[in-house]
Amino acid sequence: MNKSKRGVAVAATKVAAAAVTLAVLGSAAQAADCPRPGTLGTARTLTIDATKYPRIGTKSFPDTLPLQDHEVVLTFDDGPAATTPKVLKALADECVKATFFLVGKPGLEMPAMVRRIADEGHTIGHHTWTHAHLSHLSHADALAEIDRGIAADESMLRGHGAPLSETKFFRFPYFESTPALLDNLQSRGIVVWGADLWASDWNLMAPEEQLKLISDRLTAARKGIILFHDPRAQTAAMIPAFLQFLKENNYRVVHVVPPPPANPAVATGAHATR
Repeated sequence: MNKSKRGVAVAATKVAAAAVTLAVLGSAAQAADCPRPGTLGTARTLTIDATKYPRIGTKSFPDTLPLQDHEVVLTFDDGPAATTPKVLKALADECVKATFFLVGKPGLEMPAMVRRIADEGHTIGHHTWTHAHLSHLSHADALAEIDRGIAADESMLRGHGAPLSETKFFRFPYFESTPALLDNLQSRGIVVWGADLWASDWNLMAPEEQLKLISDRLTAARKGIILFHDPRAQTAAMIPAFLQFLKENNYRVVHVVPPPPANPAVATGAHATR
């Protein structure tokens, strides 16, 4: 076989291998994002909205996501921060997608980092403007804290603020909700996230201690939404080892996304007509 024909054959083999990988991973986007063999990867993508899942996470609510045994959803609160790039690198190294619940005020101080989180394929959720204790505020002030955070996040992602979240995911700081706030968010089609498992990384501990704590909890629970905090240095240092634990113990990562926006013009940054 001459060199030219051999090159064609090799190319054809590579194309065939890529096609097999595509079938295994389940989508062209995932295959493009995760070309390296041996990574943990993202097993599947789950689309949810408030009509079926208004409130999820058994630490706060009766219901949670329809996860199978050994499926986990990775979530990170309170960013962006100086440690967020380390978390993003760990996720990228294993081709894993997560959900980041951003605080609006620090986000506006790091807009490039907010856009990087989205550009790398992670889901953006909202976590208020300043991480205030909403249950300590009046209903009107609490709503203003929520909406200002949403507007800040979306202004960085789309170039314009919006009165109603297009990303549709919100988590209460400190998990401090009120019935009136929960009803308001549900009426607006915003899914309120709790968690099924806490890494408890608001407590100071060594990365090795944190790894044992969350891996033991997951071993007992077998599945669930896991809460981390990317601004915590111990978490950023621990995440590569935790992803390795997931891989070695046959856990599968599920990436949760909202439904596509009802108004494509809003999603592309144009002003909506309301």
